Amino acid sequence: MASGLFALLDDIASLMDDVATATKVASQKTAGILGDDLAVNAEKSTGFVSSRELPVLWAITKGSFLNKVIIIPAAFLLNVYLPLAITIILMVGGAYLAYEGVEKIFEYFFHRHGEKAAPAAAHADGQDHEQQKVRDAVRTDFILSIEIIIIALSTVLHQELWLRIATVCLVGLIATVGVYGVVALIVRMDDVGLKLIARTGGKGFMGALGRGLVQALPLIIKALGIIGTVALLLVAGGLFLHNIPWLHHAAVGIPEVLASAAIGLVVGTATLLLVMGGKRIASVFGKDAKV
Repeated sequence: MASGLFALLDDIASLMDDVATATKVASQKTAGILGDDLAVNAEKSTGFVSSRELPVLWAITKGSFLNKVIIIPAAFLLNVYLPLAITIILMVGGAYLAYEGVEKIFEYFFHRHGEKAAPAAAHADGQDHEQQKVRDAVRTDFILSIEIIIIALSTVLHQELWLRIATVCLVGLIATVGVYGVVALIVRMDDVGLKLIARTGGKGFMGALGRGLVQALPLIIKALGIIGTVALLLVAGGLFLHNIPWLHHAAVGIPEVLASAAIGLVVGTATLLLVMGGKRIASVFGKDAKV
């Protein structure tokens, strides 16, 4: 009886070791995307009043969990029955991410004067603004999650089915808990700093640390906005670079970061022009219909 129990425990330990090894490899492969995911979602999860930061972040985290629940079984099914669909989905997602990145750049250079009047309107309808940001963040998370899950799956395709499922699920869990856990720490930096200042009267090392945390948060949020925009373009460009053979061959000899950024800018600009053109045409037809 005892020997049978020890044999069972040994088998369980061996299986867990296999899962841990496979998860480590898959996590290493997706580390770059996870970093981009952190930058993008941290930028999207900030900009709210202090009392709403954690509720908004929790809403985005729940959306991220739901994304994984949808994506993981879909990725397994498509990989078996319709692998071409995965590439198409990645291309559409890449175009959307590139569009988001270029739109941010466009807004920065051409609509900055309109931003000063925007806060009053945003505060007047804060709940709608908050819900829109949550939807945008969950939608972006969905696209990034697709790439994370597919890359994780590609690293264990030669393994048994149970190991593939366990590895991809663990990577998905790490992607959600890890990313949004770090984001939660970032957005609450100023509260921690204020508590340290109140406790020490702003004196000594802890008081200086508190002041540093409070002063650093606006800089970090601004930096995350820039990093998040760059990350959107890099992820989008990388999706096209890695899934379109002729692009991959054309970029031989060019650093991958530069190639991905250039492709992301081109695709994003083209998509932005298409969207703006579509809106212009829709507005013209709308005026004609009214007349």
